[in-house]
Amino acid sequence: MICAAETYRYRDAPDPYLEERLIGPDPRGHDRGVIIAPVLFPVIAARDGAIPDGVEPLPVDIFTTTDFYADKQYWDDPRYFRCNAPTPLEDQWGSTEMSIIGENPPFNAAWGYCDRDYPRDQMLSPYPFRTAQAHYAALKAEAEKRGGPTRYTQADLPDWSGLYERQRAKIKSWLYGNVVQTSTFASILTDEYKQRFVQVKYHDAHNHPQWPGTYCWPEGFMRRISQYGGGATQIIVTPWVILDERYTSQRMTTQIYLDKEFNTEGAVPRLGPDVPQWYGDTIGFWDGEALISWTSNIQAWTSHGIFEYSYQLQTIEIYTPVRDDDGKLTSLRQEIILYDDNVFKDPVRVVQYLDKVGELNSGEPFPTQECIPSAYAIEGVATPVTPGQLFEYEVPDIFGRPWAKTWEKYFEEGMSPPHDEEDIFSF
Repeated sequence: MICAAETYRYRDAPDPYLEERLIGPDPRGHDRGVIIAPVLFPVIAARDGAIPDGVEPLPVDIFTTTDFYADKQYWDDPRYFRCNAPTPLEDQWGSTEMSIIGENPPFNAAWGYCDRDYPRDQMLSPYPFRTAQAHYAALKAEAEKRGGPTRYTQADLPDWSGLYERQRAKIKSWLYGNVVQTSTFASILTDEYKQRFVQVKYHDAHNHPQWPGTYCWPEGFMRRISQYGGGATQIIVTPWVILDERYTSQRMTTQIYLDKEFNTEGAVPRLGPDVPQWYGDTIGFWDGEALISWTSNIQAWTSHGIFEYSYQLQTIEIYTPVRDDDGKLTSLRQEIILYDDNVFKDPVRVVQYLDKVGELNSGEPFPTQECIPSAYAIEGVATPVTPGQLFEYEVPDIFGRPWAKTWEKYFEEGMSPPHDEEDIFSF
C-alpha cells in the first residue's frame, strides 16, 4: 500500500487502468527476456497471411503499402497496422522475440486482436495543468500549506538509498506498447509527431530499425522509462541532491537538485547554460515522504518503439514510498506526467514501480558501461564491422533526426512526404 496521510489534489491520482490482455501478435505471450521459457502461450490472432475471423482488411496496410505517407486516411484505423500493438511491429522480425514474420516478409506478417485496446483516457494526465511549471507550482503551494517543503538532514533522510528493479512486465505500462493498439497510441500525438511515429512503425514493420543504442548514440531521456531500457536502478539520497541512475547500454543519470529554482530567461527553464541536456535539468523538493521533481531543458530525441519528443518536453515526477505492513520499504511508485505541446495533444501520464532489491553496498557494483560502436549505418543497414576494417561511412547529423534521414535516403524512394514551409523533419 502507498503510505499517504491524506488525499492530494495534484498528485497520487489512482493508477492508470491495468490491462491484463496483450494485443499481440506475440509468439512468447507474457514471457519476456532473451531466454525462451519452457512453456509459451502465444498471443496471435492470425499468422502467415491469414486474416482473423470477422475482420475486413483495408485495401492497404503498413506491411503492404508502397507509400505510408499517402495512407494518412487509414492511420486511425487499427487494421492499418493489422491490429498490432506498437512493440510487436518490430518484434515480428525477432528483434527481442521469436520471429513470426512469415515466409514472404513483410506481406505475411501476423495479426493482433482487433477487439482489444487500451482506454485512451487512461493514457492522459488526470490533472488540470497544461504546463509542468504550473503543475510544479501547485504542488509546491500544497506543500507550503502543510508547512513544507520538508527539509531533511543527513540523520533523518528517508530510507530510499538502494538498488531497485523497475517492473517491466509487458502489461505493466501502456508506454511499453503491448496493450494498446498502434492507432490509439498514435492518437495522443499531434499531426506532426503522429507522422513521425507512423514513419517509425513503417520501418519497424519492414525491418529497417535505427535504434540509437545500436550505434552507441545517446540513449536519451525517455529511454530511462521505456520497457527494455533503464530497468536496473540505483537511488542515492542526500540532503542536497538525489541521484536516480538507470542502466542500459549506457548509464543514465537524473540529478534532482533540492530547493533550487530554474532560470526561466531562455528557451525553456534550466539550471545551467541555455543548452539542452540529454537527461535535462531537474529540481525538486520533499513533501513529507514524497519526492517531487520537475525536469526541463531536455535534448530532443527518440526512444525506439515509442514517440519522438521535442526540446519542449518537460516532466513532473512524483516518487512515493510503498511499504509493507511492518513499515519496510518495498518499492517506489513513480508517477510521471509528460508535458510537450509539440508532441502531445494533451499531457500524458505514466505510473511505474521500482521494486527495491538491495542496499547500495550489496551484490555487484552498479554497472558503468561505455558503449563502443561495433555497427554502423552503411547504406541504411546496421552493419557489424571489425577492427582494422575500412569502409565508406557518412557521418550523421546527430541533431537532425539521423534515423529519419537514413530511412528517407535509402528506403523511401518514390514516397510522397508532405512539404510544408517549415521542414517537418527537423527538430
